[in-house]
Amino acid sequence: MRLPMEAIAQTQAGVLSAGAELLGDMAETPWGQRIAQVTELIPRLVPGTCGATTTVWDGTAESPTTATHPDLADLVTVQLRAAEGPIPTAVGTRAPVRADDLLTDERWPRYRASALGTGIRASATLPFHRAGVTVTVTVYRLRPGGLEHAAQGPSALLGKLLTDTVARDRRYRRALATVDQLDAALHSRAVIDQACGIVMHVLGCDTDTAFGVLRRISQHTNRKLADLARAVVDSRGQDLPAG
Repeated sequence: MRLPMEAIAQTQAGVLSAGAELLGDMAETPWGQRIAQVTELIPRLVPGTCGATTTVWDGTAESPTTATHPDLADLVTVQLRAAEGPIPTAVGTRAPVRADDLLTDERWPRYRASALGTGIRASATLPFHRAGVTVTVTVYRLRPGGLEHAAQGPSALLGKLLTDTVARDRRYRRALATVDQLDAALHSRAVIDQACGIVMHVLGCDTDTAFGVLRRISQHTNRKLADLARAVVDSRGQDLPAG
């Protein structure tokens, strides 16, 4: 159900809060579902539109796309496969791209044919970029025109919010990965130090010699130094391989 024009004007002030509430804590709901919820909200806030799609590029192999209708998802697929259409153009130019009437707009033959085949006459694609993340939001109409202010409306606000959220989540996940790597490195270092102490006791040598023994055995047996050290600690040096 479309919101009336006066309600749209009143709602725009709450678009960001509504979008933020939908996105919420991404640990609670799968990412794809959050993006789909925002996508579903867009045409409700943009009068005269029949649907919307969002596509996210965040450096991973896949570019997840959500659409309010399967036919619109197919339009995105056509563009990405052919590298032709409003979405590739918007990503390449980093500027909004409008097709006011696909009946006369001949810039993208494949996209145009597919869109007209599903009854789409007009579309507007808005690109957003932040910290290695690119998001496109596209709104569609069954009639020509009517998207002159798309770049300043609710779709733009929600697109920016979505991009900021993806970028923030990406940084957060990278930080967690770094913490895990540091934790693993510190744990490995502690185990290696324990193993060196055991080798020093068994061989009656100093720290540098003990570490050299472990490293030499690691290379000769093709085992990671941390794994070898853990085995030495677990066996208290009784199963220390010959180096």
